[in-house]
Amino acid sequence: MSRRFDGNRLLIATHNAGKLEEMAELFGPRGITVVGAAEMNLSEPEETEDAFIGNARIKARAAVAATGLPALADDSGIEVAALGGAPGVYTADWAETPNGRDFVMAMEKTHDLLEKAEAPQPRFARFCATLVLAWPDGHEEIVEGRVDGHFVWPMRGQTGHGYDPIFQPLGETRTFAEMSHEEKNAISHRADAFKKLMAKCFDG
Repeated sequence: MSRRFDGNRLLIATHNAGKLEEMAELFGPRGITVVGAAEMNLSEPEETEDAFIGNARIKARAAVAATGLPALADDSGIEVAALGGAPGVYTADWAETPNGRDFVMAMEKTHDLLEKAEAPQPRFARFCATLVLAWPDGHEEIVEGRVDGHFVWPMRGQTGHGYDPIFQPLGETRTFAEMSHEEKNAISHRADAFKKLMAKCFDG
């Protein structure tokens, strides 16, 4: 049986400002204040799994162990069909540089690999997200979300974060980065997972 979350403050186990902002916008209407890992001075655990659910669990469990608070962790990424699902769980890794993450570089790398593979158009892609809500007693609730679309080039748009400028959801003429936060949050992979989590643990 699913467990209901009855608090009004939730630790989000991420150092990603963009993800934290999305979560704050999603939880805000429900009267839940979110706090990020950086605000709690938490270190980033090493993500050693090869699936989204495994890495989300690592982050959620580390945050609970460090604070004793229930924590929600997300692991997400973009999967490009013509690249065998890459970058997938390595979405953020492709952006790593000695000076931090460079997602423009990562998007250019993805495009270059697609060109090298002579991948036909349209280039199917999907964003995936797994949410793990963990409690101090070891209980966990897990949900998965996704949104299908295409990899487009060149990059378009100035909003969003990560790979948003190259992802055009099915049925849309704009990329995530050309949408407002509200528009993206209505259809995103994280929103899909979030709706499922709300049904399991927050609504009713």
